[in-house]
Amino acid sequence: MELCEKKVSKVGFGTWKIGGGYWSADRTRDSHWLDLLKYVVEKGINLFDTAEMYGDGHAEELLGQALKGEDQDEFTVITKVWNNHLKYDDVIKAARASLRRLGLKYIDIYLIHWPSPSVPLRETMRAMEKLVDDGVVRCIGVSNFDTNLLEEVLSAVNRYKIEVNEMEYSILNRKIEKDLITLAQRNGVKIVAYSPLGRGEVSSLPILTEVAKKYGRTPVQVALNYVARKAIPIPKASTKPHVDDIAGTLDWDLTDEDYRYLASLPIG
Repeated sequence: MELCEKKVSKVGFGTWKIGGGYWSADRTRDSHWLDLLKYVVEKGINLFDTAEMYGDGHAEELLGQALKGEDQDEFTVITKVWNNHLKYDDVIKAARASLRRLGLKYIDIYLIHWPSPSVPLRETMRAMEKLVDDGVVRCIGVSNFDTNLLEEVLSAVNRYKIEVNEMEYSILNRKIEKDLITLAQRNGVKIVAYSPLGRGEVSSLPILTEVAKKYGRTPVQVALNYVARKAIPIPKASTKPHVDDIAGTLDWDLTDEDYRYLASLPIG
């Protein structure tokens, strides 16, 4: 899979609640998170998702520190602007602040985190395109945009394509399979899937345990491989054993038969 003209791992890594929570930084576990993020890189995962809101920007700082010294051509970073910063000048300011915190040469992919009914999409996208012109950002996209909003934003851009729509998607929540994925594929938009493990619930799903036994794998790896057929899952982990479980998805795939079997089940 390629994102923004870079090859990315089949599974990425999310940073929500790393370095704090909703607009609130927590620096008490920085050494733990830095060690974990470096371990993620060692395991062959090279796509990272973060946002200015995560830990009030501290997640971006930690991710930037963990990637320091790595060749930026070898990894891809997605970050996101919150919906209180979607006016033209605010978008520009927010992106430059994210880039400073990340300490990178550029932001690979910059997304609108959530839509805002109070700011016209054309105004926001004009700023996003300006960021590409200025080299702050390489590719642009959106997050949490349903079918109608995705259609609207596709017509709100002039010079650059929408690279990504980041959506909640798991074997337990398959709503976007109905229409959104088809619309995205038709327009060359990649789906990045957050909460691909159903907030941990997939581990206790008997059908995933059954399929996992067939491959000598885990329910987590089956769930991620299911999502990876139509999206790029970005699970989050807080321990190295959990990272190992996630990384165990990278070197195998479900058969078409097993994928169709899971897709036919009325569980999402």
